[in-house]
Amino acid sequence: MAEPSAPGTPGDRLHHPQLETLVDTARFHAAQSPQLPAVVCEERELTYAQLHRESNRIAHAIRATGAAPGARIAYLGKESEHYYEILFGCAKSGTVLVPINWRLTAPEVSHILQDSGSELLFLEDEFGTVLDRLPTAPPKTVVRLGTEDGLAAWKADHPDTEPASSATPDTPVAQLYTSGTTGLPKGVVLAHRSFFAIRNALASEQLDWIDWRAGDVALVGIPGFHVGGLWWATQNFNAGVTVVAMRAFAPRAAIDLIRDRGITTACVVPAMLRMMLAEPGVQPDDFTTLRKIVYGGSPISEALLEESLAMFGSEFAQIYGLTETGNTAVCLPPADHVPGHPRMKAAGHPYPGVGSKVLDGDGKELPAGAVGEICLATPARMTEYWGLPDKTAETLVDGWIHTGDAGYIDDDGYVFIQDRIKDAILVAGENVYPAEIENVLERHPGVSEAVIVGAPDERWGEKVHAFVVPVAGNQPAPRDLHRFLVDRLAAFKLPAAYEFIEHVPRNPSGKILRRELRDRFWNDADRKVN
Repeated sequence: MAEPSAPGTPGDRLHHPQLETLVDTARFHAAQSPQLPAVVCEERELTYAQLHRESNRIAHAIRATGAAPGARIAYLGKESEHYYEILFGCAKSGTVLVPINWRLTAPEVSHILQDSGSELLFLEDEFGTVLDRLPTAPPKTVVRLGTEDGLAAWKADHPDTEPASSATPDTPVAQLYTSGTTGLPKGVVLAHRSFFAIRNALASEQLDWIDWRAGDVALVGIPGFHVGGLWWATQNFNAGVTVVAMRAFAPRAAIDLIRDRGITTACVVPAMLRMMLAEPGVQPDDFTTLRKIVYGGSPISEALLEESLAMFGSEFAQIYGLTETGNTAVCLPPADHVPGHPRMKAAGHPYPGVGSKVLDGDGKELPAGAVGEICLATPARMTEYWGLPDKTAETLVDGWIHTGDAGYIDDDGYVFIQDRIKDAILVAGENVYPAEIENVLERHPGVSEAVIVGAPDERWGEKVHAFVVPVAGNQPAPRDLHRFLVDRLAAFKLPAAYEFIEHVPRNPSGKILRRELRDRFWNDADRKVN
């Protein structure tokens, strides 16, 4: 592997305004830096020239299956160089990548495949048993990665020349699934512009809140099925620096990579910082090359920030946004990361060109300091929820994303999140919606009714707590409920505790008073998110 050069000075910030699509990105850096490692995964690496050539082959091979522009192409696997080859192959073929959370169960995977109408599935061999257990037919073409007749053989007979492309900034390129209040995940469609708009906004004002410099080596610890992982990887590809991809995050492995690979920037969730700090023998000398940590998914506690500043010795930037906003729309810059400062309770300040406002229940805009629903207008926003025009219209209103988060904006424009209007539970950066768990739990013969809420958790931010009304005379044991759910829901959605109650509290119209149950865990908290 080529030795990484030292990260550049602020004058070496990398921004290429002529790049508007991921197709442009692959072509440009293959010409400018052909031998620079684009992706390093375990002991394998792919240069920018190789990434360009191999994604060209994949694009031709995708088209050879008969997949037309706009067709959905699914990927079920962990991080690898192949994931990024496939991402750029989809971009060049005009198809849309549908990355699937590899922690999902077969029924959950089946819903995404069926809802997206994916015509082709790239499948890592270790998840082959999921395919065997699908309750519905798989896509017509399945390419198994890691087998003798896998990806290499599938693309081998196709040329490595760049295919003709009509991609524009508004062409869809990815469809990520996020849980919904109705219990079924929705496909959030993101166009190429979602992966360029924020870096362009920062460059327009010469802001270094998040920056990319010559010689940077970036760690991707957030999985690529999550918008944060996909966004962070594409930002570094757009800058033309090296991405070090972890197959799956493990704290000891992350520390070793940062030290041994000369990592300069990383994107994580606070729980990952906490896990690295807890590793035996960890010391500041492990992080001497690290200059900036970007984190999101949940706020950082003052105690964790102080410990992290002392250990990592880097700048910190907090990002806030949703899959629907194309990831980050708000940033708490490094300069505001001062323990004890009131701004440490803020999600951050909108980027240049990103609008923010707070609305009351009637849709009226509220003044500074008043709490209501946070709404964001960003050029990186989604195009739609796939196949759900009514849901799209509810969330995307006149260019504004209604976040479902309650908060306020101060006189300086900083956004503060106080609570959630929607019922989402945030477990280690993953959105979990109660309705999805309730719908499955209520299929158990011993459950009459179930209500799911989020409770504070020191390690993961929040944990899932289940209130269960048992069928009269047939109260199941918690272990029975766990066994019932474990094959039907991903592990991060499983309740950490089950509490049996006689009845569910409701208002006079019959609506569940979920907040009454949730507030038992949050009444003493300054803000009801963690």
